[in-house]
Amino acid sequence: MADKTCTLGESAELVRLILDQIADKWSILIMASLCRGPMRFNSLKRELEGVTQKSLTQALRRLERSGIVARRVIPVSPVAVEYSVTPLGETLIEPFQALFQWASVHKDRVEAAQKAFDGETDGQQAAKTTIKLRLAS
Repeated sequence: MADKTCTLGESAELVRLILDQIADKWSILIMASLCRGPMRFNSLKRELEGVTQKSLTQALRRLERSGIVARRVIPVSPVAVEYSVTPLGETLIEPFQALFQWASVHKDRVEAAQKAFDGETDGQQAAKTTIKLRLAS
């Protein structure tokens, strides 16, 4: 049986700081888009349904700062900017693909757990409301 011990030890803070920079929703989806090849900002924005210009800009800057994504200015009129995955960023593609695979395989189970939790939470809230109403009467 595989060892299931997950210990970070002294590296826990470093791991947390790195994950804060690269593991948010938009950063992971940006990486999924860019792993197919370089893209311009507006192409990324169109592909990532629901992302705001501000959120996309912030995520790209975080990824660029961490050395995961490269930004290249294309000297045309008007100036264009293209983003691509760096060699360091390429090392994240496999772990991100594993995460996407996990999400795909377990999507139904996660949704069922969420519905069960929400039902319990709603039931508890309804019971609290009933108790409050009885006390107020």
